[in-house]
Amino acid sequence: MNILLMGLPGAGKGTQSEMIANDYQLIHIATGDIFREAIKNETELGLLAKSYTDAGNLVPDDVTNSLVKERLAQEDVKQAGFMLDGYPRTINQAEALDKNLKDLNESLDAVIYIDVEKEILKDRLSGRFICRECGATYHKLYKPPQVENKCDVCGAHDFYQREDDKPEKVSHRIELQMDSIRPILDYYQEAGILHQVNGEESIEFVYRNIQSILGDPFNE
Repeated sequence: MNILLMGLPGAGKGTQSEMIANDYQLIHIATGDIFREAIKNETELGLLAKSYTDAGNLVPDDVTNSLVKERLAQEDVKQAGFMLDGYPRTINQAEALDKNLKDLNESLDAVIYIDVEKEILKDRLSGRFICRECGATYHKLYKPPQVENKCDVCGAHDFYQREDDKPEKVSHRIELQMDSIRPILDYYQEAGILHQVNGEESIEFVYRNIQSILGDPFNE
């Protein structure tokens, strides 16, 4: 099974992706991980990507597409299937993904979009804060520390909020991402493989809806 998981920041994609990868035994492929691995291993494409990031530039689509194709061609992915996360980000990347999958004799079985209203995303994102000592993440509404102002993991009392999680930045960030994701959703809607899931429900309810799309992983 090959799937693409999509959702705006704060939609709960990270939580759902962990459960999907675990239950369906899919290889979770995030573009950030691909870049880090290729750069660490000093592959030809990794060094090329590094030359752009070191200069403070975005990695061009053709390099990103090639890195993703290289990962999709590896044996573990061919055996188990994959869940793509964070790619494609543009129509050009979506078209390149289709072509590259065709070259590998593969295809996407489903595109799942976790849909959450803008105002709810704003509340979710602007409520996040992080322990400065160990990096553990919390939320003022959904996941506060068990003891107020004390990290559950390391016991520190020093917390901070990322600049892009501050309320004044969050709205603009969401708007930009909504604008960029709409054409990709339309592309997969036209292909007949897009499934939208209401991400405003509980984690368990959202996951049950995803399972209804993918099938029961424990009933082969």
